[in-house]
Amino acid sequence: MAFVLTEEQQMLRDSAKAFAAEKLPIAQLRDLRQQGGPEGYDRSAWKEMADLGFAGVLVPEEFGGSGFGYVGLGQVLEAQGRTLASTPLLSTALIGASAFTLYGTDTQKAEYLPKIAAGELIVGLAVDEGAHHDPEQILMSAREGGVGYELTGEKRYVVDGAAADLLIVATRTSGQPGEKQGVTLFIVAGDTSGLTRTPLSTLDAHPAANLRFDRLTVPATAALGPIGGGYAILEALLDRARIGLAAEMLGAADAAFEMTSDYLKMRKQFGQLIGSFQSLQHRAAQMFTELELTRSSVAAALDALDSQANNVAELASLAKARAAETLHLVSNETVQMHGGIGMTDAHDSGLYMKRARVLEALYGGESFHRDRYAKLHGF
Repeated sequence: MAFVLTEEQQMLRDSAKAFAAEKLPIAQLRDLRQQGGPEGYDRSAWKEMADLGFAGVLVPEEFGGSGFGYVGLGQVLEAQGRTLASTPLLSTALIGASAFTLYGTDTQKAEYLPKIAAGELIVGLAVDEGAHHDPEQILMSAREGGVGYELTGEKRYVVDGAAADLLIVATRTSGQPGEKQGVTLFIVAGDTSGLTRTPLSTLDAHPAANLRFDRLTVPATAALGPIGGGYAILEALLDRARIGLAAEMLGAADAAFEMTSDYLKMRKQFGQLIGSFQSLQHRAAQMFTELELTRSSVAAALDALDSQANNVAELASLAKARAAETLHLVSNETVQMHGGIGMTDAHDSGLYMKRARVLEALYGGESFHRDRYAKLHGF
């Protein structure tokens, strides 16, 4: 697929890269890790991102956004990945904005989209209940009662779950785990009685939380989409998240490769630059090739979202699997090629490896998406 950014998309990309380098450097992630705390991101930096329009890239203009599309937001996510930035961009500007723009009622759109674009609302998607990503195995119940629905159950590793003002929660109103029919999505305010959040100490210092719902009650109007017919919506939102993650992973891999390439050009051993060693040249060439293949996969997936193509699901799994494999390779090589210093916490290479391992698993690892891609093609 021939894919070239428009002038406006290039401007957005350059603006996002400059902002990430200045306002969201890796030093900031180290500071957030040191400070601890459940939020795990800088609220002032997030407000600046919203003021620049990053939070409203997918929000229609009538609700205060720019409606710039997924290719545009992909450039912001890629820029954020380069510095391992910890922000609610994925959970809120991508998943949250997509959820309400595509599937929200007029009331939900009017209430939530302007706040997302303004950076005033943080959204979290609560899906998984086990140790691995498996959206079909939803057990959490939502029982209909006199005043709405009563939610009971647990969700694990919810990105931005501790700070989210609003949660989109996948529940089961009928059927059994493993069945797609009977899944319903509900919108839950973060301060609702019956919700308990347990912030997690994560490997990559990015925020996540486990959530417990103890007979939490929501009105029927809190449903996102039809009762019992929410699985297709959930899959659509997850595919958008997976493509967004692939863009972020591409940015991280790109930055790690550049850091490694620069090191090969200045580090000397036995009186020679180590970049002159043929074995290291071959390994660098492999990384470069994998990066270019990943770049094409991510571009195709983002473009498919904007063009509303009918093969978004397979392109999402292709991009996520490819990006996971590439980032795994590059983050490993970055540590190894930096030698002893690469093994220390003082060097940034280890932070890229830790972030890589989390992103690889989030919303489905490489094996999950290879299997899904095969099934989508009838194998």
